[in-house]
Amino acid sequence: MAAEIVLSTHQIDKRFTGVHALKSVDFELNRGEIHALVGENGAGKSTLMKIITGIHTRDSGEIHYLGRLFNPRDPKHALDMGIGIIHQELNMMDDLTVAQNIFIGRESMRRGGLFLDKREQNRKAGELFAKLNMNIDPAENLGRLTVGRQQMVEIAKAVSHNLRVLILDEPTAALTDTEIEELFAIMDDLRSRGVAMIHISHRLDEIHRITDRVTVLRDGEMIGTRNTAEVTKQDIIGMMVGRVIYEEPKTHSRVEAAAEVVLRVKNLNAGKLVKNVSFELRRGEILGFAGLIGAGRTETARAIFGADEIQSGTIEIEGRPAMIRSPMDAVAHGIGYLSEDRKRYGLALNLSVKENAVLPTYDAFERGGFVLQRKVDKTAAEYVDKLLIKTPSLEQVVRNLSGGNQQKVVIAKWLIRNSDILIFDEPTRGIDVGAKSEIYTLMNELASQGKSIIMISSELPEILRMSDRVIVMCEGRITGELDIGSANQESIMEYATMREEPTLVQR
Repeated sequence: MAAEIVLSTHQIDKRFTGVHALKSVDFELNRGEIHALVGENGAGKSTLMKIITGIHTRDSGEIHYLGRLFNPRDPKHALDMGIGIIHQELNMMDDLTVAQNIFIGRESMRRGGLFLDKREQNRKAGELFAKLNMNIDPAENLGRLTVGRQQMVEIAKAVSHNLRVLILDEPTAALTDTEIEELFAIMDDLRSRGVAMIHISHRLDEIHRITDRVTVLRDGEMIGTRNTAEVTKQDIIGMMVGRVIYEEPKTHSRVEAAAEVVLRVKNLNAGKLVKNVSFELRRGEILGFAGLIGAGRTETARAIFGADEIQSGTIEIEGRPAMIRSPMDAVAHGIGYLSEDRKRYGLALNLSVKENAVLPTYDAFERGGFVLQRKVDKTAAEYVDKLLIKTPSLEQVVRNLSGGNQQKVVIAKWLIRNSDILIFDEPTRGIDVGAKSEIYTLMNELASQGKSIIMISSELPEILRMSDRVIVMCEGRITGELDIGSANQESIMEYATMREEPTLVQR
């Protein structure tokens, strides 16, 4: 029996200033399927979804929904018609209860319509959660829930609108493994009820676990649609980037054991998640920091960079004591920090590419109180070319760039500053496989030039591919140190779950 098409697009075209975002895109979604939509950052995935849900208007083409021409006026219109979207950045109110978030604008009122009927609203939310096999208290404040639970509330809210189509944009990006399994169970249940889902993700391994078909976009064009069971991960990567990308782990360190130590941290204590941390970073080394959520890796990096107060311990740079009490001190000592939250801590989103790129080095572009604009333009253009940053112009607002290109702007910022020690915290989170490969190549080039890199990553394949040496943390302590030649996922996980302070560290 032929599959029932719930939603389709025909020849969708969309242009923004300087960017042809979608080029005659055709897409079909069947009833009761989970359909993966993948592509590099800037491929057009989010633009297509925003057109389907009425956030953007298309320049040309048609949308068909439930067999009829569909012209969504705005997201509320799309939701009322049964098309919901769960954005990567959740859009709810932390100070309201779970039930209030679900039924906002559709509140249960007491007789007379003057007062909110909280009991009835909680009852309806409870029935909804029971239907979806979600164990969530409707009366709990949303802000007290984990990100994974908040996401489930968003899904429940969408389902309460007689949902036919659910779009999930990077739904697992900030979830723990347990929360991912819970999410997939809910998606399976929705599929069995006939709900069609579009699953946008950069995590290609999970595509095979949960989806029925996969469609690939590249540079705004639809490359193809395949049954997930009949396509390999490398097939998908090849369709996404149009080239072969290898992800083999590193087998040996390229750094000599006698290489100069550029950073020495001794007995560092800061807050609750940095406990007596000691390690060394050598010139030209990529030192991987692995561990589970709450291990203290980011907190260690923030303490070294002066973003969090150090309670005790010492930091030496090139053999000399370094007093780092603020990020300005760290920058003065040649340390650059790429935060895991680049939008919050790494970029001024409403400033241009060139303004962000020269931000830490502005004093070098001033003379007599005036900015040397030609020098700024020349330097920014040089690094845009060097790092292959895709932007219509140097004046483009950084907010409008893809995640991978935003990350490259942050890297450009510290390279222009000529930082010798770079801390990369989750450098490829939320960016596609092609941009990942470019970041990896760049990191290796920087190391070969003598830059020293601390790389914090929750992705073990990334740790094993990039690191010359691996430090493993658990609950604020270093529990293991591994040469890359002896490191594997099993040994890293063993140290990552070692809650007691170790008596032996493997080198």
